[in-house]
Amino acid sequence: MNYNEVLENARGCIGPYCKACPVCNGKACGNAMPGPGCKYPGNVAARNYEKWQDVCVNMDTLCANADPDISFPLFGRTFSAPIFVAPLGALPLHYGDKHTDQTYNRIMLKASCEYGVAGFTGDGVDPEIMKDAVKDMLPLGGIGVPTIKPWNKEAVFEKLDILNANGIFAAAMDVDGAGLPFLKAMNPNAGSKTVEEMKEIIDYAKMPFIIKGIMTVKGAEKAVEAKAVTLTKDVEQNVTVKNAEGKDVALKIILAGGNIYVDTELAEGEVVALYVDEAAQKAPTEENRLEVAAKTFVELPEAFASAVIAVEPATASDAAVASK
Repeated sequence: MNYNEVLENARGCIGPYCKACPVCNGKACGNAMPGPGCKYPGNVAARNYEKWQDVCVNMDTLCANADPDISFPLFGRTFSAPIFVAPLGALPLHYGDKHTDQTYNRIMLKASCEYGVAGFTGDGVDPEIMKDAVKDMLPLGGIGVPTIKPWNKEAVFEKLDILNANGIFAAAMDVDGAGLPFLKAMNPNAGSKTVEEMKEIIDYAKMPFIIKGIMTVKGAEKAVEAKAVTLTKDVEQNVTVKNAEGKDVALKIILAGGNIYVDTELAEGEVVALYVDEAAQKAPTEENRLEVAAKTFVELPEAFASAVIAVEPATASDAAVASK
C-alpha cells in the first residue's frame, strides 16, 4: 500500500471534519470544532507546519557503510526510534465513528510495541477509557504512556492509583489542555497547574512523569523545577566495579530527566551496594546505602538523585563514581 492508497482508505473512514489531506498542515480543518483543527483564529496548526519546514537534517556523508542505528534508551527500555505515537481522545467526536477510543488504543498500542516504539493514550470524561488502556498495556509489559488531563488533584490521583497499581511504564499530563471547557466546568482547581501543584502530582506517581504541552523555555524551567521528566537526550555511562567479593560487575549509570538510574542488566547475577557518597560507605544507613541486584532497573531514592554515587568497594581509590 502506498501513501495515496492510505489517504483514499482514510477518506472513507475518518468522518466529516478531517479531510485526509495530502499534506496535514491544518489549513482545511482550521477553526472547526469538533475536529482536529485548531481554535479561532484557526492558524496555529498551519504555523506549526510552516515552522517544521525550517528544521533540516544535516547529512554526514563520511560514515560507515551500514544501516544507521536510531534506537535510544528511555527509562530503562531501548526503543527502535525516538518516535512515539501522540495521544488522541474523543475519536468518534473528532474523527468519525470508525473507532472508539478503546478500539483505537488497542490497535495502536499493540502496533507500537511490534515496531519497537510506544504509544501515548488519551483521556476523557469517561473514566473507563484509561482503565481499558491500562488493560491493553499489561500484555505488552506495561508499555504505554497514559496521558492525564489536568483535572483537579483528586481526579488525577485516582487515575495515578490505577497506573501505580499496574506498573505502567510512564505517565504524562497534557497541560496545554487546561483551557478545555469540560475542565473549566469542574472544581476551581481543575485546569492550569502551578509548579507546586505539579510537584505534588509528580511525587504521587510511581513512574516517570512527562509533562506534554510545554511551549516556552520558561515553561521548561518550571517543569524541571516540578521534577518532571523532560524528553531530552539521556546520558549513559558503562562502568565496571568490584563487588564485596572482589568480582568485576558491569553497571550502566543513566542520567535521565533530572534523575539518576542504575541499570544492572549487565551485572550477571551479582549484587552490588551503592552509596550516596564516599563518606556514607564508612557509615552506611538505610537512607544512604542501596543494594542492587542483577537484571533490574532501579530509580534511586531521592537522597541519591542529587548526590555522588559511590559503588563498592569502600576505598575511594577503587570506587567507580558517577556524578549528576
